[in-house]
Amino acid sequence: MKFSRIHVNREEMFSLGVEETSGQFYLSFPVSSGLADYEEYYAIDAHMFERFQHNLASALEFVNRCRRQELDELLMQKPGWNKGTAI
Repeated sequence: MKFSRIHVNREEMFSLGVEETSGQFYLSFPVSSGLADYEEYYAIDAHMFERFQHNLASALEFVNRCRRQELDELLMQKPGWNKGTAI
């Protein structure tokens, strides 16, 4: 998978982009497993991608649900046995 960032929010520590091979839009943020720091990528649709670029409150609501691991079914890369937690 090749992830290309389109929008980065440094203050809230998340980004929006597209996975180039599939064309799937995503939202990502950094996590740490204690062994390594990495990004988690959550699949979103085109409507959400547009909305999140222009509506920070809506994006943060989604990001926070992901950080609480409530939307793990949307993960584009499934974690191993040692799933990280949001940084």
